[in-house]
Amino acid sequence: MDHFTYRDGPLCAENVRLSDIAQAVGTPVYVYSTATLQRHFKLFDDALAGLPHLVCFAVKSNSNIAVLKTLGDLGAGMDVVSLGEYLRAKAAGVPGDRIVFSGVGKTAEEIRTTLQGGIRQFNVESEPELDAISAIATELGLTAPIAVRVNPDVDAHTHAKIATGKSENKFGIPISRARAVYAYAAGLPGIDVVGIDVHIGSQLTELAPFRAAYTKVAELTEVLRADGHAIRRLDLGGGLGIPYSRDNNAPPLPSEYGAMVKETLGHLDVEIEIEPGRLISGNAGVLVSRVIYLKEGEDRRFLIVDAAMNDLIRPAMYEAHHDIIPLVESKDPSAIYDVVGPVCETGDTFARGRAMAPQQAGDLVAFRSAGAYGAVMASEYNSRPLVPEVLVNGDQFAVIRARPSYEEMIARDTIPAWL
Repeated sequence: MDHFTYRDGPLCAENVRLSDIAQAVGTPVYVYSTATLQRHFKLFDDALAGLPHLVCFAVKSNSNIAVLKTLGDLGAGMDVVSLGEYLRAKAAGVPGDRIVFSGVGKTAEEIRTTLQGGIRQFNVESEPELDAISAIATELGLTAPIAVRVNPDVDAHTHAKIATGKSENKFGIPISRARAVYAYAAGLPGIDVVGIDVHIGSQLTELAPFRAAYTKVAELTEVLRADGHAIRRLDLGGGLGIPYSRDNNAPPLPSEYGAMVKETLGHLDVEIEIEPGRLISGNAGVLVSRVIYLKEGEDRRFLIVDAAMNDLIRPAMYEAHHDIIPLVESKDPSAIYDVVGPVCETGDTFARGRAMAPQQAGDLVAFRSAGAYGAVMASEYNSRPLVPEVLVNGDQFAVIRARPSYEEMIARDTIPAWL
C-alpha cells in the first residue's frame, strides 16, 4: 500500500495534488510520501516484534536527509556503505550506535572517521579489511565492533546485477572459510567480534533463498559459539522486493518474512538486524514528468517526456519496469507508446509498447515505485541539472533538494590558468 491515489480525478500524494507540486517546482521532480515511509518502516518493525531487533534503513536506496530523519525519528537504524552516507545519517540525527557500515571497499579515512564518530558495527568483507580496522582502532585507542559478512553461495533468483550471495559475487567471504576468519579476527587487537552478517541480493520475490541462507547462518552461529566466539548479533541484510507493476504477483509481506526469521533463527537468543531499503522507500516515491512531444515512428508512436535516464536509470541499467500513469485518472488504456526521454542514447527508453491512456504535449505522468534507487542514482549526463526532491506530509509539501540552476551547475567547473 502507498499514499499515491486518485481523488475525484487528480493523482495526489497524501492530500496534495501532484499537479500542484509540478506547477510549483517544475518537472521532472521526485515526490515522496511521509505516511508511506512511516507505514513501511512500521511493517518491518512489527514483523520482528518479540525478538530483540533493529531495522536499519539501507541509505543507498534513498539518501535524502529529510527521508533519513523521517525514519530515524521512528527509531530506525541506518545501513551505510560510504563515509558520505554515514555523514548524511549523522546529519539526520541518527546516533552512531544505530549505524552499521557495510561495503567491500572501506578506506582508511572512512574507518577512522566512523570509529571516532561512533559506529554500531563494521560488516567486514575480507581479511585485509580486518587488518586495516584493527590497525586504525589500535592507533586511536578504540575497539571496533565487527561482524564478518559470509557469502552462503545461495541463488537469490533476482537480476544478475543485484545478486550478492553467490560464490562468484564480490561480496563477503566464503562461508566455508568462516571459522578460520573468525579465529583470525578474535586474535587481532582493537577488534570486538559481535556477530555474523549475510546479504544475498535485492528485489527478492520469494522467501526460499532467504530461508536457505539463514539456515546456513544458524548452523554457523552454533559452530562459532562452540569455537568460543560470543555471537550475539545477526545482520540479515535486506532484499525483500516490491511489486513494480500492479499486474504482477506481490512479493512476500514483511510479516511473512518476519515469521520466517523467527522460525529459522528465533532459537539462537541473538539480536536481529535487518537492512531493508527498497521496500521502505520504493513505493513511497514517484517521479513526475511532463510530455514534451508525441512522435510518429515507422511502426510505433513515441511519447517523449522531460524525464530521462539520468533522472531514473533503473530501466536502462536493469531493464526495470515502472508503471507510468497519468496525473488525471483515466480508464482508457487504448494508446500504445514507446516512452522515451530526451537524452541522446537509445538506452534512454522507459517502456516499449506500453498501453496507456492517450496523452498529448503538456500532459503530466508519474513513474510509480521510484522512491528507491531513483534520485540517488541520478546524474547530470547531457548537462541536465539534477532532479529536485519533494516530501509531502498530509496537506503540506516541501522541497528537500532543490534543482540547481544551469549557472550553479556550470560554476562547479573551473578553467585552468593556461587557458
